[in-house]
Amino acid sequence: MPTTRLSALDCAFLDVETPTAHMHVGWAAVFEPPAAGPRPSFDELREHIAARLPRAPRYRQMLRSVPLGLNAPVWVDDANFTVERHVVRATSRWLTEVVDECMSTPLPRDRPLWQICIAEHLDDGRIGVVGKAHHCMVDGIAAVELSSLLLDPEPAPPPPPPDEWAPEPAPSDPELLAGGLVDLARTQLDLATLPARIAGTPERAAAAADRARRAAAALLDAARPASPSRQLNPPISPRRHLGLLARPLDDLLQIKRTFDVKLNDVLLGVAAAGVREFLREQGEDPVRLKTMVPVNVRDSGQEGELGNQISFMFVDLPCDEPDPIRRLSDIHLATSERKRMGGPEGANDVVRSIGLVPSPVQRFVSRLLASPQAFNLVVSNIPGPREELYMRGCPIVEAYPVVPLADRHALSIGVTTIRDGAFFGLYADRDSLPEVDVLAGHVEGAIEELVELSRDRFAEPVVAAEGG
Repeated sequence: MPTTRLSALDCAFLDVETPTAHMHVGWAAVFEPPAAGPRPSFDELREHIAARLPRAPRYRQMLRSVPLGLNAPVWVDDANFTVERHVVRATSRWLTEVVDECMSTPLPRDRPLWQICIAEHLDDGRIGVVGKAHHCMVDGIAAVELSSLLLDPEPAPPPPPPDEWAPEPAPSDPELLAGGLVDLARTQLDLATLPARIAGTPERAAAAADRARRAAAALLDAARPASPSRQLNPPISPRRHLGLLARPLDDLLQIKRTFDVKLNDVLLGVAAAGVREFLREQGEDPVRLKTMVPVNVRDSGQEGELGNQISFMFVDLPCDEPDPIRRLSDIHLATSERKRMGGPEGANDVVRSIGLVPSPVQRFVSRLLASPQAFNLVVSNIPGPREELYMRGCPIVEAYPVVPLADRHALSIGVTTIRDGAFFGLYADRDSLPEVDVLAGHVEGAIEELVELSRDRFAEPVVAAEGG
């Protein structure tokens, strides 16, 4: 039977998971009660989610390992699937407590690797929905897209078609072994014939040489050692906390336009400023921090595909630079140069090539690339839907991302934009970095500072004209 095998990058997220480093991505969404009609109950919300599972078949699949570990695991239908094991009622009415409890436990591997916790009546009267899915199953972009599968563009959509799903029979161990060996042989054959295919035309040879150059540059950049931070790279616990920060998207766009940079540069700039101030308060001298920045490499038409379609680039956050405009300029120059040199594409080729080496080597390389010697923290920009969306008549008004923590990484920063808002999720180890809410305040202060500087920049020509 046809099966979907994990890619090398998907496997890497399984390999680096430990009892204290849970490799799930996630989100915390807030909904207003319906403007017209009764508030939905927990059971009604769970039924709503269950009715939309046909839109995402992977949500009813689980992993099966290949005997003897001869190839990567495959996805197979879960014959014992029940939505009740995956959509659960929260035990708290406070959103941050719901997030912390949900995110502090790993996903069991004997079932589909996702969970949604629903608080149908938060303390402020709104509805909270917290979801997580293992990083081997989805990346941040796909997680947002999958969460949007639960949403509709109108408050009262037509009912979905009947769910006629029935699990396909799982392959036997001999079938898994045979399929793994066939795929392994096909990979080795592709590798053996690669030189002949490259040499087929001068254009292919030139393109291959360019890809090799980009991959080598990306590998050197990844191998460039980071200096572990006492605050950001200590041993961590399994306990998590998500610091929340919401800002009007127009504030960030104003900074972007004023200083002629990318939106991602703005997000990196305010992260650098917030971390700089936080480290100073904690008695640690701010230094340049090697930061992993995920990059979406989906081709047109691949937007709905699951698995990991991301690459990465490494940027040194100039936390040692006190001037906010110079910080922003440094980041813009660094990101522009890496993109111009094809850094994300080169890194993507490096990750794909890891799948060609034996499994023990893959695991070693994966753990090395996830260590604090490779990078200090992750900062990820995850675009979300800009149109108004509803879950059973309830409009979504906030959505905070969760970017997972590898071992000895106490902080990640994610940003999701939905509608006219930008929502920062500062995900931290609750034991080693309990002051993450203070850090969120420093990031907000950095945004305020750049907004004020952008207003001053706009005002300068007006003052000059009046003076003339």
